[in-house]
Amino acid sequence: MPFFETLVKHTHANRNSLVQTPIIQECLRGDIVLPSYVSFLHEAYHHVSHTVPLMHACRARIPARLGWMIDALDEYIEEETGHDKWILNDLQALGQDAKAVKRAGPGPDTEVMVAYAYDTIARKNPVSFFGMVHVLEGTSVALALNAADRIQRALELPDNAFSYLRSHGTLDQEHIAHLAQLMNRLDDDDDHAAVIHASNMFYRLYGAIFSALPRSSADGASA
Repeated sequence: MPFFETLVKHTHANRNSLVQTPIIQECLRGDIVLPSYVSFLHEAYHHVSHTVPLMHACRARIPARLGWMIDALDEYIEEETGHDKWILNDLQALGQDAKAVKRAGPGPDTEVMVAYAYDTIARKNPVSFFGMVHVLEGTSVALALNAADRIQRALELPDNAFSYLRSHGTLDQEHIAHLAQLMNRLDDDDDHAAVIHASNMFYRLYGAIFSALPRSSADGASA
C-alpha cells in the first residue's frame, strides 16, 4: 500500500473527529453567525502567518538523505508567501482593523498548535511538518469551498470577504496531490511514523481551535 494511503487510514478517526466538530457541522448547514467567521479568520491569520517560517525551519533541518524534498519545499514557500495578507484583506472587508488583529495575537489553542509545529520540527523529525500540511490542506479541500458558499449565503457577505477560503479550497486540491507524491517517496519507517503521529496531533490541535470559536447567539455570540 502506498504510504499516503496508509497515512489516510491511520488518521481517519481523528479526521472524522475534526469534521464532526459542532461548529463545522453547523457551518455546513448554514447555521453561523458573523463573529464565528471573523474569529475563524483571526485564528487563521495567526497560524497561516507561520506557514512560510515553518517551511524554512523544516527545509533547514531536512537530512541529506531527503535532499530531494528541498525543491518541493521551495515551491511550497513560493506559493504560500503572502497568503496571510489574503486573510487580512478578508477581515478588512468585514470591517475589521488589520493592525488590531496583528496586535491581538492568537488564541491559546492556535498558539499551542503553532508552538507544537515549531517544536516537532526542531526537536523531533522535520518531516513531521508534512503532518500539518496533510491536516490543514486536506481539511481545506474537504470543506473550504462548500463552507465559503454556505457562510456567504447565510450572512449575506461580499465576495471580497472570501479570498482566503475560496483560493485555498482550489489551490489545496493541487497541493494534496503533490503531497501524496512526496509522501509516497518516503521509504523509512521512522519517517512514516513521524508523519502519522504529527497528523493525528494536528487533527486534535486544529479541532481545538474550531471548538473554541463562538458558535451562535445562544453561546454568547451575536451577529
